Amino acid sequence: MAKYIEMIRIRFLMMLAYRTNYYSGILIYSINIGAYYFLWNAIYGDKGAIEGMTAIQMTSYVAIAWMARAFYYNNIDREIAQEIKEGKVAVEFIRPYNYLFMKMMQGLGEGIFRLSFFSIPGMIIVALVFPITFSAEPAVWLLFALSLIFSFTINMQINLLTGILTFFFFNNAGLIRAKRVIIDLFSGLLLPISFYPGWAQHVMGYLPFQAISYIPSMIFTESFTGTEIVNAIFFQILWALILIAPIQVLWLIAKKQLVVQGG
Repeated sequence: MAKYIEMIRIRFLMMLAYRTNYYSGILIYSINIGAYYFLWNAIYGDKGAIEGMTAIQMTSYVAIAWMARAFYYNNIDREIAQEIKEGKVAVEFIRPYNYLFMKMMQGLGEGIFRLSFFSIPGMIIVALVFPITFSAEPAVWLLFALSLIFSFTINMQINLLTGILTFFFFNNAGLIRAKRVIIDLFSGLLLPISFYPGWAQHVMGYLPFQAISYIPSMIFTESFTGTEIVNAIFFQILWALILIAPIQVLWLIAKKQLVVQGG
């Protein structure tokens, strides 16, 4: 286990070397949040609430959704694809660690860095500019943190699946881009799931994407309470377990038909 913890540390230090790049990222995310703030203010108008969410809750939702994205977002799928195309993955197979778990730990190291130098500072800055509410209940923060961990896990698993598919497609750049659009759209980042038509909500209830952004954001804004939180976290746990199977199956098949391009 020590070697995987070291992977987290190494990736964190690698990201730390380029930390100034993330200052501009905070600005870009703040602009995005500002744009959504004025858009939703115009939509709400004099309405007290829409779909059970007040204007302030919506502002908080948008802010935490974007700042949480900085934590769970990574390019591990692109890294896996690149290593497969360059043949580096063949060397990884003979090293004394589990390749996929190693990638997950690298993603965690990146996530911890982004949380420390992007999400938290960014949230503080945004809170000084826009009307955002923070819960005074420690339980809400603990449940949000737990939900965010599963959010990272599920997004990471989807990235692993996307990366592994390079074994079969050899060039899955288009798939990676499509995956990002789908996650942003169906995870609740751009629009809360509760705002979608009923049939769309029903369909998305069978997909893992809302576990990435919608659930932790709804917990943070206290739009989910009581049994809703329990059911939401259970939904995340369920998908985190379900996604293990296709990852392992595809990985076993992929290793048997490894074809290296380049070298």
